[in-house]
Parts: sequence; structure tokens; C-alpha cells
Amino acid sequence: MKIGFVSMPLSGHLNPMIALARRLQSRGNEVVFFGVPDVEPFARAAGLDFVPYGETEYPVGSIDKVYSSVATLHGFEVVRHSCMDLNPDLTRVAFDYLAEKLAITGVEALVIDTVHFFIELVPLSMSIPYIHIWNVLHLDFSGATPPSLFSSPLDTSPEGLKRNAANLHKLGAILGPIAEVARSYAEKVGLKIDWNDPAATVSKLAVITQTPKEFDFPGIPWPAQFHYAGPFHDDEGREPVPFPWEKLTNKPLIYASLGTLVNGLDDVYKHILEAVQPLEDVQVVLSVGKNIDPENLGPIPSNTIVVRSAPQIELLKRAALCITHAGLNTTLESLAHGVPMVAIPIGYDQPGTAARIAHHGTGEFIEVDELTTDRLRGLIEKVLQDSSYRERADDFQKVISKTRGLDVAAYVIEQAFQKHQTRDSRSVARGKHKTAEVLQEA
Repeated sequence: MKIGFVSMPLSGHLNPMIALARRLQSRGNEVVFFGVPDVEPFARAAGLDFVPYGETEYPVGSIDKVYSSVATLHGFEVVRHSCMDLNPDLTRVAFDYLAEKLAITGVEALVIDTVHFFIELVPLSMSIPYIHIWNVLHLDFSGATPPSLFSSPLDTSPEGLKRNAANLHKLGAILGPIAEVARSYAEKVGLKIDWNDPAATVSKLAVITQTPKEFDFPGIPWPAQFHYAGPFHDDEGREPVPFPWEKLTNKPLIYASLGTLVNGLDDVYKHILEAVQPLEDVQVVLSVGKNIDPENLGPIPSNTIVVRSAPQIELLKRAALCITHAGLNTTLESLAHGVPMVAIPIGYDQPGTAARIAHHGTGEFIEVDELTTDRLRGLIEKVLQDSSYRERADDFQKVISKTRGLDVAAYVIEQAFQKHQTRDSRSVARGKHKTAEVLQEA
């Protein structure tokens, strides 16, 4: 089967989607990755065919420039700015070009990043089957649990459910600009959509999350086509990252990273450096990304190595602790290696992931607005010294090793598309049979 992939053009989305595409390709499927030009290096590094669109609107290097505006934001403002100011244009460009690219390449089915909201209208208008993937922490639109954009703990009391509903309303309000772009496209291609139903265009074949069920909050009334899988990473298919391995000692390693997008808050890095400075019995690797000038962070402690990017998985294999923004990929990669965490959630789904880290006892978290050097140091020492955090992380390491998320997701995708093909074949056969009966009667 020839399967297309479409993802948000951001590394936190592309890395798991690329891994899933590679797994499907390794199982004998023909895979084509579609995206703006900045997606190409990710696809090529993984050995995948790539078809670009939007070259004029989003030339090489434009995604980093466009999304650099979120680097110094935090909290719900990150989501609001992305959904209202940045993502609508990206959606509009996909609507302008994707249908033509799908037709030219002869793609038979499409796998879509759920957060690339409403892109499914393209395959829907072409009668191409599609499946949705949650690369980030999925959103519970039922209100039974807190939406993942907020760090609220699980609370099933009337007050907790009311809070969940209020937060969902906030989310619905900021999706307005993207929804308007989608409405215009639906009208243009003749689609009739019930815009009052938030699940109207969600895949009826399968919706898959890379979050393990054991890491989620319980009690979410998912539809039958929803599937928990497990992390979408396989240690392969990524561009190599140089690192000064010779500088590592045999001391317990703390790996610290705030991701690749909302990672431009100087003060957070300063608090990390100041918090670890007196910890003589550990060594720290701090990855600061592209949005920070290390010279602005002040003195670097002698126990700390500061780099712009790091081979994250390789370092986590050696780590005793991960200081993280609670991005889902870093969180799952930490748990896959039995590494407990201290989380500093900044935006997007990170608050919800941090809430689950605390809920399941695999670490602690502190809000950016409440961050101080002393409080952060206290959490670092607490998680390092209390063996229960490592034990819970070890439990999740065992869970993740058994779930084999990539294989689960690939199997669900193949089965869903095959069933769809079978239904279509039967429908065509019934149509031909009915036509023959009419002709005979005539």
C-alpha cells in the first residue's frame, strides 16, 4: 500500500512521525512524506521519499523563523499565539497544494498529525482514507480529565469537572482562526461538515497516541477507534549530533533540556545552572538549543557541559535524572530508559505531561512562574535521593519495552486501511451487482 504522511513541521512532531513512517516502510509499505521544505532533511535522514509543497510561502529556513516567536513565551499564551497567529497560514498553504500532490503521487491512504488541525479535509474531499496520530499528549475533549494544555491534577469532583469544561472552552476559542480557514476550504470543495461536533472530521478508522495507557489519567471515554500505542522512537533515522564524549566523568549524570521550540527563557537556564552548581557529586549536560546565547547565561559551573544540541537518547542511557520541559518525546524517552525527571513545563502539552509525571510518581514538577533556584535544587535533590522515583521510572521502562509502540501503531494502521479497502471492494461489488440486476430487468 502507498501511504502518505503529513506532520506539523516541528521536530517534536516530526521525530515520532518519521519513526512511524520508517516502521511502516520496513514492513513492506511504500511511504511518502509530504511537507514544507524544512521537513525534507528529517525525511531524507530516515530514508523516506519526500514531496514538498508551499516552497514559495515557506522556503528553506522559514519554519525556525516563523516559530521563533514562541521561544520566549510560556503558559497558555504559547498555545494562543500558535493557534491564532502562526498555524492558520500553514493550514491554508496545505489546503492550497496538498490535494494536487496526493493525486500526482497516487497515495492510497494518509496518516495525519492530529495537531495539524483540519488537514483531514483534503483526503476527505478526495475519498482517501486517513488515520490520526497524536504525537503530542492527546487532548481529552470529553471533559472527564484535564485538557493536556493545563497542569491541573486529576480531579473528578464537580469542581474539577467544571474546571475541565472551562479550560476546554478556552481551547475552543483560540481555534477559531484555523476553523475559519477550514470552513472556507470545506465550502470550496463541497464538503458538508457539522462544525458544532468537535469529532466531525476525526478519523473513523483509527486515532493512535504514542502515550502508553499506563502513563495517562484513567477514566477517559475514548471512542472504539482510539488506540494507545507507546513511544514512537527506535534510536535510528535521525541526523547524528556531535558531542564531546571525552568530557564525561563517571559521576551520576543529569541531562537537562528544554526542547527545541519554547526554549528561549534565559532565566530558566540560569536557575538550572545555579541549582546544580553546588552539587559536587554529579555531572550535568545542559542543551540550550538555537534560541539561547550561552554567553548570556553567566558563569558555567565546573560540573556542567553546555551544548546547543545533544544526542538525547544516548545521554539518557547514562543519566540518573532528566531536567525537562516535559515535552512528550523527552518524557517518554526518559521513561524508556528508566530515568526519573524534574519537569519545568513551559507551554503546549507540557503542563499535562508534567501533571502525569507527578501523578505516576516518576518525578516532580514546578511551574515557570513559581521557579526559584532553591526550589529547583530541592526538587533535584529530592528526586535523586528518593529511590521511589527511580523505581517508578523503572516500572515504566518495563511497560514501554513490552508495548513496542511503533509495532502496535503500524499494525493498527495496516489493519484499519486493509479493512477500509475490503469494505470499499465489497461496496463496489454490490454496486456492480445491482447495476447488472437493473440491466437484466430492463
